[in-house]
Amino acid sequence: MDPSGRIAPSPLLLSAAASAVLVRVYRGRALQVLRAVERPAAELRILAETLRRLEGESFRTPLLKSLTASLGAEPMPASRRIARLARLSEWNESRRNQIFAPLAALLLLGTQLAFALERFRAVSGGSVERWVEAVGAMEALSSLAAFAYEHPEDPFPEVLERGPAFDAQGLGHPLLPAGRSVRNDVRMGDGVHLLMVSGSNMSGKSTLLRSVGVNAVLALAGAPVRARALRLSPLQVGACMRVQDSLAEGTSHFYAEIRRLRAIVDLGQRSDLPLLFLLDEILHGTNSHDRRIGAEALVRGLVDRGAVGLVTTHDLALAAIAEDLAPRAANVHFEDHLEGDRIAFDYRLKPGVVKKGNALELMRAIGLEI
Repeated sequence: MDPSGRIAPSPLLLSAAASAVLVRVYRGRALQVLRAVERPAAELRILAETLRRLEGESFRTPLLKSLTASLGAEPMPASRRIARLARLSEWNESRRNQIFAPLAALLLLGTQLAFALERFRAVSGGSVERWVEAVGAMEALSSLAAFAYEHPEDPFPEVLERGPAFDAQGLGHPLLPAGRSVRNDVRMGDGVHLLMVSGSNMSGKSTLLRSVGVNAVLALAGAPVRARALRLSPLQVGACMRVQDSLAEGTSHFYAEIRRLRAIVDLGQRSDLPLLFLLDEILHGTNSHDRRIGAEALVRGLVDRGAVGLVTTHDLALAAIAEDLAPRAANVHFEDHLEGDRIAFDYRLKPGVVKKGNALELMRAIGLEI
């Protein structure tokens, strides 16, 4: 009581009332801020440790120096900033602990964390993207360096100033063991811009497209390639492979494929670099009449704009496209042969159009009566 005999409000009650008002005022904004960081802090800890390691390294090349220099532009090193963000994330997670939750509520921990996170955003938020990009670039360079170290027999490519050009001798897929990989020569550029690849099931058509695409990406990233030699110009790679329909999106296989093809055409039109297109089983989701007309129009447009690439098909009628575009296009093929009751493949790329398929033999091989 005060001297007049009236009951004075308790300081604890006043504090609780003030806290309740504060929580009510900032509740919506605090929840919005806290939801943005509601993820496990383990990833932030890994990022902080990676940044700390990079900050402690001494590099000599200009590229690596620039990456590490971008981490020390703040008053506090990037690693310590991210480690602090990880601690805030961990405290936020601890509010869900049933034992700690009452104390967290009493201390207004959620509201305080929201203010702390906003301070981090104001001071360092604009730099986080740069830090993550530096870590990503370093991880990519480390991966390429590890690939080069583990495959000393793989040569570095020769990057030409003018193109388009892709001239590979003994090209293989980097993920195939050396004992199983069959190498092929692939040449596109000065004369031939399109290779129409025909062949039977499992003969190696899709693997050839992947080998071309993966090695082009490795070459232009500065890595060694799986080939005896590779000469290529700077290229944009556009691929249409493994397209799938979607029940959730209500998209058919054919519609998904033409959307991908449209994206490849747009890429060739937007970029200043020539396009390297890789089209697997082009338009096989429609009838042969529409496939023939659509495929020829699409491929002719790409070649006319200076693109180079490969198209695979089971439909031998599409082989006429290469004949119509000659000498800018050529037919090549893979073939198979029977060894007793088993179909064998040599995975060797040969000139011309494949003469036969293996669909019926495969059906018989698994017991279907044909």
